[in-house]
Amino acid sequence: MANDELTVAVLGPGGIGGLLAGLLARAGHRVICLAGEDTADTLRSSGIRVRSGLYGDFTARVEADTVLRAPVDACLVAVKHTVLDAALDRVPPGTLGDGLLVPFLNGVEHPASLRARYRPELVAPAVIRVESTRVAPGVIEHGSPFAEIDLTGDTVDRARLDAQARVLSEAGPVTRVLDDETAALWAKMSFLAPFALLTTRYRLPLGEVRTRRREELTALVEETAEVSRACGGPADPAQALARYDAFPPQTRSSMQRDAEAGRALELDAVGGALLRAAERHGVPVPVASRLVRELAGAGS
Repeated sequence: MANDELTVAVLGPGGIGGLLAGLLARAGHRVICLAGEDTADTLRSSGIRVRSGLYGDFTARVEADTVLRAPVDACLVAVKHTVLDAALDRVPPGTLGDGLLVPFLNGVEHPASLRARYRPELVAPAVIRVESTRVAPGVIEHGSPFAEIDLTGDTVDRARLDAQARVLSEAGPVTRVLDDETAALWAKMSFLAPFALLTTRYRLPLGEVRTRRREELTALVEETAEVSRACGGPADPAQALARYDAFPPQTRSSMQRDAEAGRALELDAVGGALLRAAERHGVPVPVASRLVRELAGAGS
């Protein structure tokens, strides 16, 4: 095996994890997908099939297991918050060794909990901008004409971050390293929270939210920006609104898709974390508070 070929574990080979696993395997890296027994069996026999306008349609061979059994160069964590604790049992800290742990999770609170479980200098949070869906075990549809990753990690050696970003970029997704972890995570949160909460609460695609619920969207974007600013993140409500306006009108959030499918919502990781940060910093967030309360009530 060449020196530039890595062994990468992917915890949760769904829409995001499956796409990254497929691209990394196609680029020549050894990929081990960690999942339940049925999914692992499917991946071992059929590989990962990716359908993508950007990267083409291809099938990549991967290994699969229910638990990590030997150290890896990196482990990409691509499960949702709702199953994170149980999923992490598949990645024992002792087995991970010196491998970089790269969580692709929504929200801003997970790095601290991961650093309590794994060595802090190994936890490198990432933010990905992509629309990618698992339509069946091992079958991934990548729908967006882009895939971009921001890799960060205040506790991680910069050379390791740069090397990991290079591997990801060469496999497909444009990847950059950002120096400020808080700013990187809140930049994503500032966009995600209003989008997820409003599309899920009103069961509307983004295009209808930004027209029929414009006043509410604007107020929520401003609240979220204030919380981000208080936490040390970026705050540009006008830019956020411009980004929403540029998206295709039928765009739906992953939280909305989870609600439509009857799956558990990442409400606490997104809305709950926003409210907790607001309370810590004394920022009033009446719109966010009401939406989280209504969504929690609908799910109870």
